[in-house]
Order: sequence, then structure tokens, then C-alpha cells
Amino acid sequence: MPEPAEMNGPDVAKTPGSGVSGSEGKEPVANGHAEIESNPFAEYMWMENEEEYDRQVEEELLEQEFLERCFQEMLDEEDQDWFIPERDLPSVGQIQQQLNGLTVSDGNAEEILQKSILNPEAKEFVPGVKY
Repeated sequence: MPEPAEMNGPDVAKTPGSGVSGSEGKEPVANGHAEIESNPFAEYMWMENEEEYDRQVEEELLEQEFLERCFQEMLDEEDQDWFIPERDLPSVGQIQQQLNGLTVSDGNAEEILQKSILNPEAKEFVPGVKY
């Protein structure tokens, strides 16, 4: 029986009790798969284009991030265009402050009437009625 240091590649299949016979012309390898190709590096050939694959994945991720940002901007613009009472109407406290700031004064009503250019004898305006 060969020494363990000598048991490499297809030699493993030649040891007694390997459990798999090489009857189809394909000898089993140490990893349990039949050796179909003669290239010992076939298992690692995917690494040949690893940079290209990484570049493609990075482009897809950047494109996905760009689309997400565009979609979020679109949603933000849509929110600005919509009327949202909680956001767009003043609060009760703000309205109360404005009402507290209002005053009614009759002190200069006569002065306003004297400077007015409106006709005090005019009929009241009613929409849709022709005079």
C-alpha cells in the first residue's frame, strides 16, 4: 500500500477498498467526482474572469442604489405636492396666537369712511345675478 504522502490525485482511486471502480474509463478523484477533463485546474477556471464578474456585480449594485435613490426622490416630490392637513395647516396653538393678535377698533372708522371711494348707495353684490 502506498504511503499517505504518495496518495495524490488518481492514485487514491487505485487503493484497495476505494469503493468505486473505474469501469467507465473515468477514474474517481480524491474529492469523489469522476475526472472528466484532463485539465487539473478546471475546477478553478471560474476564477479566470473573476474581475469581470466583480465589475458586473458592482455595476448592478450601483444601478440598484441609483434606482432606489430616484424612487425615494420621486416619493419625496410626491409628498410635497400632496395636501397633508397635519403638515400643511397651522396648529391650534398657531391659530390662537394669530387670533390673540387681532384687535377691533372703531376709533378711526369715520376717517376710513371719509377716505373711501366705494359707493355707500350700491346694491349688495350677489354672484350670478345681473343688475
